[in-house]
Amino acid sequence: MADLLKLTAALVDIPSVSHDEGAITDHLQAVLEAVPWLSVTRVGENLVARTSLGRSTRLLLAGHTDTVPANGNETARIEGDVLWGLGACDMKGGVAVLAELACTVAEPAVDTTYVFYECEEVDARFNGIERLFRERPDLVEADAALLAEPTSARVEAGCQGTMRVEVTMHGERAHTARAWLGRNAIHRLAPVLASVAAYEGRQVTIDGCHFREGLQVVRVTGGVANNVVPDRASVTLNHRFAPDRSPAEAEAHVRAVVGEVDSFEVTDMAPAALPSLGHPLLQAVLGAAGGVADGKLGWTDVARFAARGVPATNFGPGDPGLAHSAGEMVTRADLDTVYGALRSVLEQG
Repeated sequence: MADLLKLTAALVDIPSVSHDEGAITDHLQAVLEAVPWLSVTRVGENLVARTSLGRSTRLLLAGHTDTVPANGNETARIEGDVLWGLGACDMKGGVAVLAELACTVAEPAVDTTYVFYECEEVDARFNGIERLFRERPDLVEADAALLAEPTSARVEAGCQGTMRVEVTMHGERAHTARAWLGRNAIHRLAPVLASVAAYEGRQVTIDGCHFREGLQVVRVTGGVANNVVPDRASVTLNHRFAPDRSPAEAEAHVRAVVGEVDSFEVTDMAPAALPSLGHPLLQAVLGAAGGVADGKLGWTDVARFAARGVPATNFGPGDPGLAHSAGEMVTRADLDTVYGALRSVLEQG
């Protein structure tokens, strides 16, 4: 086995902020096309490598190649058995593990599909997995799927849904010297902000997996000039909801929290996925990972597979609490643990 820490560092040093994954896809394509037991197909900046050994079962392993923008961490730095750098955790460590498996497991007991895809960190309409389902569904057919998202080398089943909502209040402009002649739209947002600030997310356990909901204000806009009473103000909310809620139920819940507003618009929605560890391949992953699963608090592309009836789970290196932070890092221990567990599943079926 190659040094997974160094392989991950090499990927970190290839910039791949969302919508700019060409260079890293080129790199992975060159690596995988040299592997004789793989057939490799590229669709845009999405790369699919597959074995075709006639096995009765196919497992799909996927990782996204894009990152959020840099935060002073664009260069890889190895200190002992720890790698620091943009994407080290989310999720170039997982990509490195999958690429190494693709290059080293020549005779898996199950046919295997490796997917390296673009634009996971941005709006759903750009998502590479969704593009493959739309344009080349044959490439992503599988009996079960695994996303190598950061989970601290533990299985995190299912995922929470995510919804973005824009709430708007209107007012009437006036000169601030005679503010009583107008109506301040920003002031009218105060009850909404207070309700969200006081929000306590529901916690629920499903099939032994714990989920915790959340609602946050992530953006505020408003104002015309420094001497004008504003006539329009908006807040953007992000709601993370447990997989026992449908999107419609989640929307109704947020409406109840914010109360009466002038405009309520859902601008982005991705449904949740229930834990689905019943498939023998995912049971094998769970066993190889220590036998204990928790719920995935973030949203992942597990939901895209679940929506199409394909059982899927999350299992990858890196602490998810460090994702998108300036202190992103991954440890050699996590990389080696995930590689070893997945290799045993591929070899034993």
